[in-house]
Amino acid sequence: MSPATADPASSVLPADLKQKIADGDFDAVEDLWLARIEEAPGDLPFFTAAAKAVSKADSETASTLLQLLDDQLVDRDHWRERMALLRQSGRSMFSAAELHGALLETLRELYGEVSSFEPMVEKVGLDKAIEDSAKNWKKAEKLEALLAFDVGTVVEIKGKGVARVAEVNMALESFKVVFDHGMELRVGFGGAGKLLTALPEGHFLRRKIEEPEAMEALRDSDPGGLLGLLLESAGQSLTGAEIKQLLTGLVSPRKWTSWWAAARKHPQVLADPKTKRAYMWAATTEDAHGALWKTFEAADPRTQITMLRRDGERDETLRQQMSAVLALTAQKVHLKESGLAAEIWLNLERAGTLPADDVTWDPRKLLADAEPLQIFSGVDDRVLRERVYELTREVRSDWQDLYFQAMWKENEARSLDRLSAGLEESAPERVGTFFDQLVSQPRKAPPAFVWLVERAADRSEWLGRNPLRLMKQLLFALDHRDFLPFRASRLVHQVDSGGALPRLLDHLSQDQAVSALETVQKSAALEDYQREPLVNAIQLRFPDLHEEKEAPLYATEASIVAKRTELKRLAEEELPENRKAIESAREMGDLRENFEYHAARKRHELLSALAGKLDEDLRRVRPIDASQVSGTEVVIGARVGFEGDGGNRTITILGPWESDPENDVLSSESDLAKTLLGSKVGDTVKLPDGSYTVSSIEPWE
Repeated sequence: MSPATADPASSVLPADLKQKIADGDFDAVEDLWLARIEEAPGDLPFFTAAAKAVSKADSETASTLLQLLDDQLVDRDHWRERMALLRQSGRSMFSAAELHGALLETLRELYGEVSSFEPMVEKVGLDKAIEDSAKNWKKAEKLEALLAFDVGTVVEIKGKGVARVAEVNMALESFKVVFDHGMELRVGFGGAGKLLTALPEGHFLRRKIEEPEAMEALRDSDPGGLLGLLLESAGQSLTGAEIKQLLTGLVSPRKWTSWWAAARKHPQVLADPKTKRAYMWAATTEDAHGALWKTFEAADPRTQITMLRRDGERDETLRQQMSAVLALTAQKVHLKESGLAAEIWLNLERAGTLPADDVTWDPRKLLADAEPLQIFSGVDDRVLRERVYELTREVRSDWQDLYFQAMWKENEARSLDRLSAGLEESAPERVGTFFDQLVSQPRKAPPAFVWLVERAADRSEWLGRNPLRLMKQLLFALDHRDFLPFRASRLVHQVDSGGALPRLLDHLSQDQAVSALETVQKSAALEDYQREPLVNAIQLRFPDLHEEKEAPLYATEASIVAKRTELKRLAEEELPENRKAIESAREMGDLRENFEYHAARKRHELLSALAGKLDEDLRRVRPIDASQVSGTEVVIGARVGFEGDGGNRTITILGPWESDPENDVLSSESDLAKTLLGSKVGDTVKLPDGSYTVSSIEPWE
């Protein structure tokens, strides 16, 4: 037989056995077979391959050998191995009826102590159609799957947690599972395999409910050991979020950070190279180091730097190996990738593994010989980049120019703080120049402009440098795509109370105030709830911008109180609730097809209009004073009696809020009321239904 057609199973057979089979020396084969049973009765790959090879020459001998093995497995109570043997070779040893009996015997030995065994055998029909071997094996598989959930079994239920099987109901064909908190759930036999997972003894989730005190002790004494138990039980890598969820009730949120930091340091805990922020468990520390080294060798230099920082402390030999590889990389790339070389040097310095000899990729040498700005941009780690900035001051006489240029490229706020602080010590005018240029061209460096706005909120000298221009550019940035990454997280807060924009108002001149007010009123970047307080603040600071031109609005004290209550409800309840609805809807995604967002905006416009009108009316409202109604002439607040062709009538003149024409209560702003005001007792006036004489004038109340 050529290698291409050789039986793969025969590769497990020793050469002498294959030779005996080829020679037909079956007595010798039987001796070797029995010897193998004594050594390893569970070595089914060997026995299956040998029986298959023998059967090609003598099937009866093969059957006899298999029966010898079967007898030994039964005698030694190796029932699990016997089940596998019956599945693979049962038809070679037994008739269909005999195989059924052997199968049922084996299942009874394996599961006879399970309380639901006999009823479940009947339920799956394993006691019927004994001649149909293929169906019997399917029934046996179903039986084993269902017996895994006997009463008392601890199970994990997908999406719901851990519970115990409390009942196996044959009539309903379902399991009843009960959670610790008392909730019950029924799971049908058909769905049990998909929904339930039986937890073996020692499993993390099982021990969590069965041994809470022991688990708490392990949590405190060996955080890494508890994490290892969890990861081993999971049988796969888990993200930090998944781990935290599984530890709910065991590690409190308040102690999570410190516990997690300690647990991750266990030498057998590894970061999963295939899944971001996921962790796995190595069987031994040596396995962990081997896996780390394999991952390190396959990684790019930036990832290798991260691994050195994260995993270098696990083992001194491992740290030295990682550092040696990175040193070789730095030597190779320092001319073309000076930033990477500098970052490697700084990481090796931090790890205490710098080469003993002076190297060409020392950052000081690179800064002196290479392009510093290229080095700045090539150091990804913020803290190390700031270290490079410090070294620049030591080795470059033109460091001020370099700092100024670096500020246009820097993305990190803390690093910008470091650069600006360095310049302000010796060349404060350079910071002023940077401010002026950046405010003129914010799109040239969006991260720097956002930083400038944030820092300006607490620096009066920056706010006063060019307040109107800064205000306009801030509103521009809020609505421009170049600043989109910063809008929700940083820029929008600069419009709220305490932010840069409200504080800029104190630095505006009278001439600038007019333009500032117009800019705020017309800005598309502001929501109405953001615009209104800014407009009010500008008008409050510059009263001349808000001249009251409206005539007084008259109303009773009761109406004024009611309207003020309504305005307070709008301002303190409905508008804030609607703002939350707008923000929630905005988080849903694309605003163009976001119905909830547009509905919330329309409602906000309506509520804002109502609040604005109420606020305007209340500013010009004047209470109607009944004591001012003398009876000599008709005034607002008078009840006027009339006599005429249509009989006697009474008309009361109050404000627009009390208007009720159907009950003869007129608004003072109505045309008829205006014709009556000033009339005296005895005057003749025209009402819609004829001429009348004023017969009396008295207060309305």
